[in-house]
Amino acid sequence: MIPAPTVLRADHLSPEQVEQVLTLMQAAGDTDGALPLSEHVVLHLRHGGEAPAVHLLALGDDRQVVGYAHVDTTDAVEGASAELVVHPLHRRRGLGRALVTAAMAVADERCAGRLRLWAHGDHPSASALAIRLGFDRARVLLQLRRSLFAPLEEVALPAGVSLRAFRPGEDDEKWLAVNNAAFAWHPEQGKWTLDDLHARIREPWFEAAGFLLAEDEDGRLLGFHWTKVHGEAHTHPHDGEEPHAHEPIGEVYVLGVSPDAHGGGLGRALTLAGLWHLRNRGLAQVMLYVDESNTRAVGLYQRLGFVRWANDVSFQRSL
Repeated sequence: MIPAPTVLRADHLSPEQVEQVLTLMQAAGDTDGALPLSEHVVLHLRHGGEAPAVHLLALGDDRQVVGYAHVDTTDAVEGASAELVVHPLHRRRGLGRALVTAAMAVADERCAGRLRLWAHGDHPSASALAIRLGFDRARVLLQLRRSLFAPLEEVALPAGVSLRAFRPGEDDEKWLAVNNAAFAWHPEQGKWTLDDLHARIREPWFEAAGFLLAEDEDGRLLGFHWTKVHGEAHTHPHDGEEPHAHEPIGEVYVLGVSPDAHGGGLGRALTLAGLWHLRNRGLAQVMLYVDESNTRAVGLYQRLGFVRWANDVSFQRSL
């Protein structure tokens, strides 16, 4: 009989443990075709932060990290949120179940049992494990993609609206206010702080020229399209990281329109402006993430040539 895996619990990780988790994440991503941890978790691992999180570690015989779960307990309404990864060479040994069970124990202690469990890539084995442990499928985040070689419409901005690049240190608070208003309904994007923005500005992939702001004639911010590029050499400065196994790809990272500017075609114009920026960078393909329930946005992107590529799924624990 295989002994039950041991899961260690920590409020903080050492730099060595962080590197082991990031290496583990990359190995799983290369195998599965989807990174198992979301961007905000990776940023928390690399830079730390004030938000309390519980780290769950499964160690191999050589004391290296072969399984990891990140449990965020900051949402007093929705409850805890967990993401986990198991090394491809250590699967089918009960590590996934042990990590989820440990995450459930954290939720019992800190969030009255409320727990959401993310499965990036929507792999059948992850879904089966979640259902066996009493979780229900609750939310689907779509990844859509589009070729940048395909025909692309010209940008038609509404009258009196102009575009310019984001200016770090000058536009921070103004942008944050519009972002949080535009995404007031969104469980993650609508709760950003200046620290969240600054953590991303410090990332090597950040490029102000690809962060487009739409203003009216009085300088009032109406909307924005923040683009991102994955897979370029400058996005991998961290020791121990391997290059991406794919060509660089652009991303519609965050696109938002102020509630005061809805209905005028600005969202479509901003989308196209960002796509033209990425095409002019010489990229061949672009991706984005959008909630399946946001049918208005999904419809816009589909009309602009995007198609479904993959799913991320959030499972809600049944109580």
